[in-house]
Amino acid sequence: MDTRAPTPVATGLRLCLHALLAGLLTLVAVRAVGDGAPHGTAVAVLAAVTAALYGAGVLASAVQPHTRAAAVWLAGLGALWLALLVLSPDALWVAFPLYFLQLHLLPVRRGLPAVVVTAAAAIVSFLLHGQEVTPGTFIGPLLGAAVAVATVLGYEALFRESDRRRELIEELVSTRAELAAAERTAGTLAERERLAREIHDTLAQGLSSIQLLLRAAERTLPGDAPATVHVRRAREAAQENLAEARRFVRALSPPDLEHGSLAGALSRLSARASTPELTVQCAVSGTPVEMPLPYEVTLLRTAQSALANTVRHADARRAEITLSFMETSVSLDVVDDGRGFDPSALPRGGQNRSGGDEPGGGFGLPAMRARARSLGGTLSVESAPGQGTAVAVTLPLPAAARGEEVA
Repeated sequence: MDTRAPTPVATGLRLCLHALLAGLLTLVAVRAVGDGAPHGTAVAVLAAVTAALYGAGVLASAVQPHTRAAAVWLAGLGALWLALLVLSPDALWVAFPLYFLQLHLLPVRRGLPAVVVTAAAAIVSFLLHGQEVTPGTFIGPLLGAAVAVATVLGYEALFRESDRRRELIEELVSTRAELAAAERTAGTLAERERLAREIHDTLAQGLSSIQLLLRAAERTLPGDAPATVHVRRAREAAQENLAEARRFVRALSPPDLEHGSLAGALSRLSARASTPELTVQCAVSGTPVEMPLPYEVTLLRTAQSALANTVRHADARRAEITLSFMETSVSLDVVDDGRGFDPSALPRGGQNRSGGDEPGGGFGLPAMRARARSLGGTLSVESAPGQGTAVAVTLPLPAAARGEEVA
């Protein structure tokens, strides 16, 4: 029969049920033969056939809850039991294990009527055999049916609850593993980005300044001066080291920016974030210009953060990322049609868009604002409950990106 929960408790209950049915059938046969009843032999044969059919159903793999095989098997047991009821009044006690079988193997909408019919058949057989009618004649079968219903339905409820708990535990373990992997990845990317920013802001800038100073010194020296050769070699060494530092910066940059432009990275981000429930589009306006890596990293991280908040908290159906290039600045807008929130209600320190604290602030508004402020830019958030959310970051373009001559 059913083996969906081979726990010690379930195994013990099944063994008790098997022993109960076998014991009652044996009792019916022994009493019929021992008392010299007119149909004693027939009762013993029917009890043996019933026991054999029961054993075959227990061993058959096809007899499972809510299957046609189980219904046919129960119908056969019921027919043999009714025949026993006609021949012996003692067979009515076999109704008790039948209650459990019917409730366990049949759907509730069929199991309960089957239990009622079984209890009624037991009471009627008692009356037909001319036994003395007492309150116990009716209370016994009905009370047994009530106990069986309460026991089976209660066990089924506990089993479902246990199964749900097991699924939740498995999901929690899987989620924790995914979260740990995501945190390791995020930590690695953050460290790479920090190193890239440090190399760009210190080592690369210093080498660039040294190269400019050496170029200026080379121009002031006479062409045949002995120092001119050394200055030229020093400038070339500084230039080579500057190129190497820039290669380090590129290697440590976010993977999305390694093989393409910022616009391409934003387009790929939109494609990854799109789901059947959320449509994300990306647009670029103005004439794209080449920007320093920190600018591209800041804009990409802001888009990732804002879009992550949209996916997690906004319940939006549509979102749009817009990258706009202007004469002296570049801006990024992430707009969704979600449920929105009240920006003034966010306490200082940062919360997510649903109002809950964000551990570490990885995707919080303060982190986005700090990134923009580090490059002289600004971050603005416009939202209202039920009106969606718009996150906009604006960065001033450096002079080199604007095509101006660097002094």
